[in-house]
Amino acid sequence: MRRLEKSIEHLMRSYEEKGLVNHSGGRNLPSREAIEEILRNLDELTFPGFREQVELDRNNLMLLTSERVSRLTRELVREVEKSIGFALRLEREEKAPSSRGGEYGGHHGGCRAAAEMVVEDFFEELPKIRSLLALDMEAAFRGDPAARSVDEVILSYPGFQAITVHRMAHFFWTRQVPLIPRMMSEIIHCRTGIDIHPGAEIGSSCFIDHGTGVVIGETSVIGKNAKIYQGVTLGALSVKKEGAGKKRHPTIEDDVTIYANAIILGGETVIGRGSIIGGGAWITESVAPGSKVYHS
Repeated sequence: MRRLEKSIEHLMRSYEEKGLVNHSGGRNLPSREAIEEILRNLDELTFPGFREQVELDRNNLMLLTSERVSRLTRELVREVEKSIGFALRLEREEKAPSSRGGEYGGHHGGCRAAAEMVVEDFFEELPKIRSLLALDMEAAFRGDPAARSVDEVILSYPGFQAITVHRMAHFFWTRQVPLIPRMMSEIIHCRTGIDIHPGAEIGSSCFIDHGTGVVIGETSVIGKNAKIYQGVTLGALSVKKEGAGKKRHPTIEDDVTIYANAIILGGETVIGRGSIIGGGAWITESVAPGSKVYHS
């Protein structure tokens, strides 16, 4: 037992010397478990009747929707408030490094009010997100001969699941909510193998087929009616830290198809409208509209 006591002492010393503690003495960070549960509940709210065990009819749909929105509002406000508090704490510590901890431990009325506003905006935007997802679903059904129904797309297509979470995470990213958008994107990344940064701008009717290994970087811009296969990378030519904040990832115009394992790099690279990029292609410069690019 003496060895265990020593181990505890060493761990405590490590906490003091190396940090990596979830802001002991200050406000807590958003909970990954809470965000996972929020995503599950948002999925049920966005596609009623597809996931949950409760049978829905016209009589109880309104009641269930009201209950879900009320519950999700409370949960989201709590996590967004913690995220905003985290950002304010970082900003304060950068200005005065000695101010770590204590003063952020209590309730911060400004954070709460800001969180409530963001969450209200999100639920106001959710019908528009559903409209975009309906177009994504139709694109998947049209684009995959193996799809037997739109219900199959909602229930089982990883690309559609990844796009669903991305469109929600992107909303919070545009509202400059820290941490939570990245947490959302990484949760769905773990589930599907599809890595979409929440900052990426993706147009309507996007279909990611199969999807495993797809990587879409932060400043990527994808137009309407894009079709992307597994292993595609929309990446940066350089990963230097000083490049943060600049356009580092490519622009994909409307009606472009990118086949498996193609790699497209660079913030100035534009794939012109209606182009087809063959499997395994490596592209670091712009391609004119209507082009066909194949790896030889």
